[in-house]
Amino acid sequence: MELAVACYDLTKTFPRDEAYGVTAQIRRAAASVAANIAEGHGRESTASFVQFLRIAQGSLKELETHVILAGRVRLAANIEQILEQASVIGMMLRALIRSLQKDRADG
Repeated sequence: MELAVACYDLTKTFPRDEAYGVTAQIRRAAASVAANIAEGHGRESTASFVQFLRIAQGSLKELETHVILAGRVRLAANIEQILEQASVIGMMLRALIRSLQKDRADG
């Protein structure tokens, strides 16, 4: 959720003509990361949870791509903090997936 809030704050400074472009893409991808984690957690099986965590990983990579693009086209100057947050979340997602898969295999 903190990453999504940071992305909303970042995109507040983008030009209005980007409202339906990269602004919307960044916001949608950022919200999708948290939403997929939450939806997966609400599922009744570990396999479903893992699948939603993988979808969250995909949304995270999409978010990183849009943020890098925003930096390259000079819509945003300070993208390093968001990219660092995304990297940490990516590591956390990978670790959680491995842990859940290990528990499932051991169980």
